Amino acid sequence: MMLNEAEDDRDSVHSGDRWVLIVENDLAFARVLLEAAREQGFKGVVTSHGTAALNMVNETKPSAIMLDIFLPDIDGWRVLSRLKNDLATRHVPVHVISTEEARDRALSSGARRFIAKPIQSRKAVDDVLAEVHEFAASEDRKLLVVEPDPVRLATIREYLAGLEHVEVICATDGPRAAELLLHGKLDCAVVNPDTPELDLAGVLDEIRDTNAVPPPIIAYGRRTAASVGAASVAALERMPGVHEVHSIERLLDQVVLALHLDVSRVKAEHRRVLDDIYSSTKALAGRRVMIVDDDIRNIFALSSVLEDYGMDIRTADNGREAIALAQKGELDVILMDIMMPEMDGLETMKEIRKIPHCKDLPIVAVTAKAMKGDRERCIEAGAWDYLSKPVDREQLITVLKAWLQK
Repeated sequence: MMLNEAEDDRDSVHSGDRWVLIVENDLAFARVLLEAAREQGFKGVVTSHGTAALNMVNETKPSAIMLDIFLPDIDGWRVLSRLKNDLATRHVPVHVISTEEARDRALSSGARRFIAKPIQSRKAVDDVLAEVHEFAASEDRKLLVVEPDPVRLATIREYLAGLEHVEVICATDGPRAAELLLHGKLDCAVVNPDTPELDLAGVLDEIRDTNAVPPPIIAYGRRTAASVGAASVAALERMPGVHEVHSIERLLDQVVLALHLDVSRVKAEHRRVLDDIYSSTKALAGRRVMIVDDDIRNIFALSSVLEDYGMDIRTADNGREAIALAQKGELDVILMDIMMPEMDGLETMKEIRKIPHCKDLPIVAVTAKAMKGDRERCIEAGAWDYLSKPVDREQLITVLKAWLQK
């Protein structure tokens, strides 16, 4: 919904406010979520459009996001991926709302919680928003590290030292690890799956049997597949909510993500590691971009920037040429100028969206006139993101990286 059909609080949300963004295609259910959020002391903003939601998050960070997967303009999985691949937004907790079969994918994609539809009662909604309130009310996080090797344990603790408001507790054996996983009220756990006497799958099942939600598990320190057996490897990979990493740098990345820590507030040493992992050059090199603009000067300016990042650039100076190139199916993203003669960018995007293999192709609208309603018109025409001219180099790269990060 582009209009304020839910009569939400969008006109009164300001920087620093505690508010929940509700991205929900069912207006009646969105209103239920809005009422529950207000009862927990949050302001609430409602939209049924994923692209509108992304623009709102970029302007003012919400305390949490309630995300439906089935949206009219863009797949909810794309929205979740976009949020979690942008260092500026990935700390915002996302609660995915969908049918039960989406649970494992949601948790493995970075969602903090999963809410199964159909919702059984209003109390279930209230319980979810109460948990959102509890998490948002405190910056304190509790991290468990399970590692039987004292040298490796010391290395992990030292590497993660300095994460603000994070209490690190340790376990070196299976029984102690199981006790803490079951009763420790953890926000995340780093676990060596080879820890003696630790049945990780069994512990996680026991937590679920109590209707509780297991903390995100980061598997780190496992021996090779040959030494533990293919069956053990496969069993770990099938566990929902378990992410395996093989380097200390990726461990830091996943811990910061699972704890929903704001990357802008981590210490400089950790920020350098994360910046390197999410390097723009690594994300963009070799990716195929089409620049559509009737002004050769604009094409040259954008091409000059993107060539620095190793992108494979195609260009079109009118809508019909852009459609012809899109039909070939050799693109990863499109930068679309809106103000073009004959067929403008809005009409061009609508035609490109009719091409079957272009339904899930990221299109970023670029407009010279930042007029009221421009963003909405671009979104309705099929754009997933929006930039105003003159295009800021850093903003351009941030947007492209977030859509193309693997």
